Order: sequence, then structure tokens, then C-alpha cells
Amino acid sequence: MSPLQLRTYLRTMVIALVAILFMLGLPTLAAALDIKDLIAGLAEQDPNPAIEALAAADNPKAKAALQALAAGNLYRRLADGAVIIGEKDGEMYVVTNATTGDIEDMAKEAELEVIVVDAAAKALLAGAGTGTPIGDSGPPDFASAVKALNADSFAEKGKAIERLTALADSRAVRVLEALTEGRLFIRKSDGTTVIGDRSGNDVRLTLATTLEPAGIVAPAEVEPVVINNNLRNNIREAVGRLGLLVADASQRRHAADALIGAATPETIGLLRDAFAKETDAGVKSVMALALAAAAVVDGDKAARLAAVAVLSGSTDLRVRSLLQSRAAAESDLEVKAAVVAAFNSVQRNLVFIGYAANLFQGISLGSVLLLAAIGLSITFGVMGVINMAHGEMIMLGAYSAFVVQQIFRSVLPAAMFDYYLLFAVPVGFLAAGAVGVALERGVIRFLYSRPLETLLATWGISLVLQQAVRSVFGAPNKEVANPSWMTGGFEPIGGFTVTWNRLVIIVFCFIVLGALALLQRRTPFGLHMRAVAQNREMASVMGIAATRVDALTFGLGSGIAGVAGVALSQIGNVSPNLGTIYIVDSFMVVVFGGVGNLMGTFIGAMTLGIVNKFLEPYAGAVLGKIAILVAIILFIQKRPRGLFALKGRAAEA
Repeated sequence: MSPLQLRTYLRTMVIALVAILFMLGLPTLAAALDIKDLIAGLAEQDPNPAIEALAAADNPKAKAALQALAAGNLYRRLADGAVIIGEKDGEMYVVTNATTGDIEDMAKEAELEVIVVDAAAKALLAGAGTGTPIGDSGPPDFASAVKALNADSFAEKGKAIERLTALADSRAVRVLEALTEGRLFIRKSDGTTVIGDRSGNDVRLTLATTLEPAGIVAPAEVEPVVINNNLRNNIREAVGRLGLLVADASQRRHAADALIGAATPETIGLLRDAFAKETDAGVKSVMALALAAAAVVDGDKAARLAAVAVLSGSTDLRVRSLLQSRAAAESDLEVKAAVVAAFNSVQRNLVFIGYAANLFQGISLGSVLLLAAIGLSITFGVMGVINMAHGEMIMLGAYSAFVVQQIFRSVLPAAMFDYYLLFAVPVGFLAAGAVGVALERGVIRFLYSRPLETLLATWGISLVLQQAVRSVFGAPNKEVANPSWMTGGFEPIGGFTVTWNRLVIIVFCFIVLGALALLQRRTPFGLHMRAVAQNREMASVMGIAATRVDALTFGLGSGIAGVAGVALSQIGNVSPNLGTIYIVDSFMVVVFGGVGNLMGTFIGAMTLGIVNKFLEPYAGAVLGKIAILVAIILFIQKRPRGLFALKGRAAEA
């Protein structure tokens, strides 16, 4: 007898002894045998003793291994002989170590050897109840189907998705979308299935079974439900099927959109019925696009031509890919020509959409630059002070928004959280404005007419403010959450998404600009500020307190920078270095537009923002900024005072 045969014989005898002990009611002795040897016994020539022992063991790994063996998903890895559970994901297999339950690296089919069992072993497996899907006992219900999404294997998760889809419950759409987006979790404290959404550095929970709020927890307190690419494709089709049945038009549109290029033969019939009953024009157009995407491979030539005609007006990248692949596969010359023409039409539409997206992003960037620069334009124009700490005023405004957010989160009811930003704006203005007034009264007023020393002093103060913030809040970034009314976006045209937070910031920017224009043109303080900016000595002779105007102007400019920081906290993380990101761009906007001129600052900010976004696709972000900087330097050589120069005797001098 060879050593290999002897080892197999001894292992079989031990497993048989264990099975006998279980049948005699002596599980305590059998429990001493490592479950690893039992699972390894499934790969032996006679797996029946191992099957009997594992069926009697109260062990989740044993159950998972037997279920995988019954489903034909249990393999022996050729590299090391390990027994693994393999579930196909595209061309590869997801490998789960059967003895440890850990998910390991992907494997190719050639690297695995399936473990095949005979009729006797199959009978034992059937007797062990391994063919019973999770949650199949008792009548199907939504809660049990949701719970089954956290099954041990991808195959069982797939069955749970099928059960959830079969219930035709509109709540399943939100649960399945959360699953495919990686937002479905298991709460570690009690094993409850929850939907998690980011809320600052924490996670806001919603019960998956009832869709009711479940509080806010740290990320470490939840564990994600993991799926593979095959399941994501199944979920996409399931969401499409479920969403077609709901009453909400936006959900039906989303469901029809999910079926573009992904509709199965079973779903096409449901989609046709829904299309015939649909009354909303927007939803109906998306359904027509999904039906056309399915009909482009129809055997009837007329149906293919009709489908191509519908697809030619699309702006969807999936449609472009579908037409591109169909052009290569189409054999009929007439249909092929129509497909190529439709592909070119979609390509032109996408170019137009790209221009529209760049324009919106450019206006969005321009509004951010305007908010960051408008305060600097006021202080620079009136006082002639190069304030290198202006960026830190923006930072203080952003941290003010963070503090207000935390107060609302910890003190007030959760329903009030959406209103925190309305309080953060005045708090940011007052906090940064107060620091600005203190800076002007304590340092800058002693350094007028000494620009180099003012520049160095404010640069040193910027470093002090950064370090102070690090000492109070710490160096890591702080995330400020968007209120619900600033979350998400909408599509004015297919493929072009306008986000609410960017749109709100653009509108807010124009409100701030309008308020400043009214302040300058319609208030005594604005009149005094313009007088001091044009001719300080003459304004003093006329009885205007220039020093008081200086302090209030510096406070106003700093306060607007704080408001800009509140706005910037809604589109990025808050950090001690936030101000340094925008200080150079702010100076470029002010110099390009004209010192102290609101219209010049507005035009300069929008011009730089739009040009920058149109240059980025061709030159990249870094080279685009360098090109803009070079262009501004050349422009200043021709117009040293910018687009809109100050007027007056002092300016002319």
C-alpha cells in the first residue's frame, strides 16, 4: 500500500469513526476533530462518511460546504489541494476557502477541479437538506427576503434577489439599489439589515425592511453586504422589472433607464405592457429607448431599422456602445448604413452634451472663484493691502459650517438637520469678519503704505491661523454633509447631470454679488467705501472716518470670504489647507478683472472658470492652469489695471 493510499485509508477510518460516534449520541468526542479534516474529506474517493459527519455537525462552515457540494460549486484547487467554494463571476471564479470561510483571490477555471459525487452521496446530501434555499420555509415575505440577501454564498444571495423581485414590492427597488451601490449593511450590534448613507464622517441608517430611520452610527459599527458582478447585472434587471410597476413616475423612468441594453426576453414583454399604459411623456420616451435597444438585434429587418431610428436621437453612452458593436455584427448593408449613421448622430449629440457639461462646470468653478475673490477685491481695492491671510478667512468660514453642523447633529432633533446651513452662513460671516476686524486693528493699520511688510505679516498670520485650527480640530479633513435639499441632481438632457449643490452655490454667488452691489450703491457705508477707494485724502477732508471705513471694509471682505468657505464646504472636504487652494486663483481673478471693481471681478472669475474647464480635456488640469496663468501675465502687460480699472484722481495718479 502506497503512502497516499495509507493516508486516505486512515482518514476514511477516522471520519467513519466520527460518524459512528455521532449516531451513538456521543458528539462531544467527535467535536474534538477539526472541521478542516471533515471538509477535506469531501474531496476523497469516498466522501460519504465526511458528508454524514458534516451533516450532523452544528457548524455554519459545514453547512456552506455541503450546500456548495450539492450545487456543484465545491472545488479542489490544483495549486495546493485546498477545498474551496467557487462561484463564477464573468470569466473568473470567486474563491471562498471552505474551511475558514474567507474570500480569497479570484481563480481561473483551469486552476480548479470540481468535486463530483456519485448517486449515494447525492442521496446523503438531499437527506441533509442542503437543497433548501435560504428563507424558503414558510410563506414568502419582504422582511425574510431582505434578510436572506446576507446569505453565505453568492448563489444563495441570487435566490434571495429572485424572491425579493417576485414579491413585486416597490420597497425592494430602494433595497436592491442600495445593494448594488454598496450601501446595504449589516448592523453588527444586532444583525439588522440596514441602508447606510454618508452623513459627514458617520453613516445615517435606514431599516431595509421598513425604510424607517434608524439613527447615525460610526462606519465601524456596520458591515457591508458583498456581491459580485453577476449579481449586479441581475439586480439591474430586477430593478427595471420592479420599477415599472410603481406609481412614482421618477422611479418608473429610472427603472426603464436601467433596462437600456440589459432587458431579458421576459422583461421585454413587461416593458411593452408598461409602455402601452404609460401616460408620462418623459417616462414613455425612456421606455421607447429601452425597447429600441432590445429590438436592434431583432430578426426582422424592418424592426431593426425602426429601432435604429429611435436610437439615433439618444445621448446615452450605452447606446453608443450598442450601436458600435452592432455596426460590426450587422450583415445587411442597408441596416449597417443606418446603424453607422445613427452612431455618428449619437456621437454628435454626445459632443454637444460635453460642451454643455463643460459650460456648467465652468460657471460652477467661476462662481466658486468669485466667492473666494470678491472679498479680496474689496479689501485690495479700498485699502491697497495684499492680504495673504484671505485664504484662511475662507477656511474659518468652512470650519464654522462644520461646528454648526455638529451642534445641530448633537443637540437638535434630526428633522432640523436640513436647516443647519441657513444658520451656518451668518455664523461663518460673523466669525471670519470678527477675525478680519481684529487683524486690521491689531496689525495691518500699523503697516499702511508698506506693502512688502504687510504681505509678510499677513502671510505669517495665515500660518498661525492654520496651526490654530490644527490644534483645535486636528489635521485630518472634516466632511460637512449636504442637506437633503442639496443632495443629488437632475438630468436636463440625457447624459448631462446638474447637481443641486453646485446649482445652489451658483445661485448663492449671484445673491452675494447682488447684495454687495446694493451695499455699495445704495447705503452710506457703500458711498464712504467708494470715496475712500477713489481718493482717501479727499474723503478724509470731507469728514469721512477713513480708519473706521478701513476696519469695516476689511471685516466685510473677510466676512464674505467666510461665507465663501461655508459654500465650499458643500462641495469638498474641510481642512486647514483649504485657503491655500484658492488664494492664488483669487489674486488672479482680482488682477485680471480690475482691483476694487465688482463687475470686473465677476467677469474675471467666470472667464477663468469657463476657460479652465474647456482647456482641461485637452491640456489636463495642471497644464490648463499654467496656460491661464501665462495668458493673464501677457494680458497684464497690455492692461496693468485689469479689465475694469478704477476711476478717479488717485487711480489716475
